[in-house]
Amino acid sequence: MNFNSKFIFYTLCIFYTFNLISCSSDKLAVENLVIEREGQVVAVVKAEMAITQEERRQGLMYREKLPDGEGMFFVFENDHILSFWMLNTSIPLSIAFITNNGSIIEIRELYPHDENSVFSSRPARYALEVPQGWFVRAGVKIGDRIRVEDIYLNKSR
Repeated sequence: MNFNSKFIFYTLCIFYTFNLISCSSDKLAVENLVIEREGQVVAVVKAEMAITQEERRQGLMYREKLPDGEGMFFVFENDHILSFWMLNTSIPLSIAFITNNGSIIEIRELYPHDENSVFSSRPARYALEVPQGWFVRAGVKIGDRIRVEDIYLNKSR
């Protein structure tokens, strides 16, 4: 291959890679998650649904921004100790670990590109990542509940 052919080839490869990364979120279902306390709505977050293993693995990697009021909801098949890290993630995040009935049991902070795992302190079924500090700004606390029964979880994808 001559220089021009190599240049065009590598340029197309780079373009294709970034196109795949930027379009990866387009295929995820989006749900408005209602967070409540004692039957009263505290906040609503527009969340992409990471249901499959590949969607959970990709998470929010390579994203450049995540607006307040938006996030990613991770769905697991069973309750277990959950583990998250920030490989290739440049957005500072907060994460809530959530039981199978939707109760928020823990909120932790995640830092850009930190490859140290953050574990839930006890078994959880779901996790919700949002921009760092959003839970505090929205008034969301441990013990609040996400109405998981209202979420359409199409696991047949």
